[in-house]
Amino acid sequence: MRIKRFLLLMIVSLLVFSPMNVAAASTAAPKDEVIYSTLQPNGKELDMYVVNSFEVEEPGKLVDYGDYTNVKNLTDLSKITKDGDKISFTASEGSFYYQGDLEKKPLPWNFDISYQLDGEAMNPDKMLGQDGHLQIKVETSANEEVNPIFFENYLLQISLTLDGERYQEITADEGTIANAGKNKQVTFTVMPEQEGNFLVEADVTDFEMEGIEISAVPSSMSIDSPEIDEMTEEFKTLSDATAEIDNGVGELANGISELNSGVSSLKNGSSDFQDGIAKVSKGSTDLISGSESIDQALVTMKNSTDQNVEAGDFGAMQDGLMQIAEGLREAGKGLTTLKENYSKAYEALDESMKTIPAHNISKDEIQKLYQSGANQEVVEKLVETYKAARTAKGTYEKVSKAFAAVTPTLDEVSSSQNNMASSLETMAEQIKAASEGMDIQESLAELQNGLATLSDKYKEFHSGLVKYTNGVSELSNSYQELHNGIVELEDGTDSLENGATELHDGTTELADSTSDLPDQMQDEVDKMINEYDKSDFNAESFVSDKNKNVQSVQFVIKTESIKKDDEEDDKQEETKEKKNFWDRLLDLFR
Repeated sequence: MRIKRFLLLMIVSLLVFSPMNVAAASTAAPKDEVIYSTLQPNGKELDMYVVNSFEVEEPGKLVDYGDYTNVKNLTDLSKITKDGDKISFTASEGSFYYQGDLEKKPLPWNFDISYQLDGEAMNPDKMLGQDGHLQIKVETSANEEVNPIFFENYLLQISLTLDGERYQEITADEGTIANAGKNKQVTFTVMPEQEGNFLVEADVTDFEMEGIEISAVPSSMSIDSPEIDEMTEEFKTLSDATAEIDNGVGELANGISELNSGVSSLKNGSSDFQDGIAKVSKGSTDLISGSESIDQALVTMKNSTDQNVEAGDFGAMQDGLMQIAEGLREAGKGLTTLKENYSKAYEALDESMKTIPAHNISKDEIQKLYQSGANQEVVEKLVETYKAARTAKGTYEKVSKAFAAVTPTLDEVSSSQNNMASSLETMAEQIKAASEGMDIQESLAELQNGLATLSDKYKEFHSGLVKYTNGVSELSNSYQELHNGIVELEDGTDSLENGATELHDGTTELADSTSDLPDQMQDEVDKMINEYDKSDFNAESFVSDKNKNVQSVQFVIKTESIKKDDEEDDKQEETKEKKNFWDRLLDLFR
C-alpha cells in the first residue's frame, strides 16, 4: 500500500514538475534570425534557410512562425512540431536554436552579377581555366516585392576573395583592396536606401573563383551632431560679404546709370555743337567773300579818291564810302549770327561735359573690382568707358579756354567792323558837307591818307579773318571724329549700364541665396544625420510578421564558387589517402 502510494506521489511529482508542465515560457521570448542564402554566380537565388535563436529565461513551450518546408532542432534531440506556419517546441533555460528551410522566399535585394573576359560577356562556367583581362560587375537594387524596411535600414558589405597567384593588377574604384594571407580581398559597401554598381578588374590566369560573400546588417550606428558653430560663423561672414558686394555693385550700377545719362547728354550737346560749328564753317565762306569785297572796295575807293580829288568829283567818293560802310555792317551782322550759333553750340557742349562725373578711381580700386568676382567682360567695359570719359573730359578741359575765347573774339571783330562802318559814314557826311562849302582841300588830303591807312589795316584784318575761318573749318572737320567717338562712348555706356544691371541682378540673387546660408547648412547637416542615423531602428522578422520581440535579423549571402569539378575530386582523394588506421576503423562504426 505504501509502495503504491509512493509510486502515485512520484507520478504526480513528475507530472507537476515535468518541463512539459512548468509554466510555459512566453511565446514572445527574445529571438534572433540569421538568414543564409546561396546564389548562382550571376546573382539568382538558389536556396535559403534560417537559423532562429532564442534566449530562454524560463523553460517551457515556445511558439514561432514561419512558412518553412522543413525544420530541424540544432540544440538537442527534442521534437519540433510544425502546423502550417506555426512552429512549436519545448526549450530549456539558455540558448535554443532551430533551422527552418524556405523555398521561393525572395531576398530584400536584387543582385545582378556579370562577367567579361577580354571585353566579351561570358557565362562564368565557360571561363574556367582561361586567361585574360577579367571584369566582374556587381549591381544591387531594392526588391519591390519585399518589406522595404530592410532595404531602407540595412547596410550591405560585398566581399570577393581572389587568389593572389591567379589574379594580378586588381582594381576596384569604389572598393577597398586588402591582403588576406596569400589572397586579395576586395570589399564594397552599400549604404541603406542606396543602390550599388561596382566593377572589379584584374588580369587572371587559369580562371577559378571563390563565391562572392554578401552580409547585410542593420546600420545601427548613432551619429552625433557635429560642432559647426565656427563653420557657420564663416558662412555668415561669407553671407555678409556677398551682401556687401551686392550693395557695392548696386552703387556701381547707379553710378554707371548716371554716367550713361551724362554721356547721353554729352552726345546731344555734341550734336548741337557739331551742327552749330558746321553752320559757322558754312557761313565762313560768305564772310570771307564779303570781306574780300570790302577789301577790294577800299582799294578801289582809295584809287577813286585820288582820281576824284584830281577831277573834283566828290559825290562818287561819298557814295563809295557809304557802300563800304553798308558792306561792313552786313559783315558785322553775319559775325553776330555766327557768334550766336557758336554760343549756343558751345553752351550745349560745356553743359554736357560738366555732367560727366569727375570721380578719380585709383588703380587699386580698379584691381579690387577685377578681383570682386564680377563678370570680367562687364568690368572690362566699365574700365574702358571710365578711361574714355576721363580722356574726353580731360581733353575738353585743355581746350575749353580756346572755345570760350571764340565768342569774345567774334564780339570784338563785329564791334570793330561796326566802328569802321560808322567812321566811313562820318567821312562820307564830312565830304558832303565839305563839298558844299568847297573848302575841302585839307580834308581831302586827310581822307586820302585815312583811306590808305584803312585799306592797309583792313588787309591785315582780312588776313586774320581768313586764318580764323580756316581754323573754324578745320575744327568743324576734325570735330566729326570727336563726335563719332562720343557716339561710340554713349553706345558703350549704354551696354555697360545694361551689363551692370544684369550684374546687380546676379549679385542680388547671390546675396539672397546666401543670406540664410548658416541655417541652410545646419538644415543639411541635420538632414544627413537623419538619413544615416538608424540608431532608433527596431528589427522586424524577415520570416513572418507574426513573430514579435525580434532582437536582430541578419543576412549571410554567398554565391556558388566557380571551380573545376576534377579538382574537387582530387581533393577528396587526397583526404581519403591521408586517413590513418584508426580513422578507417572508426569509419566502420559511423
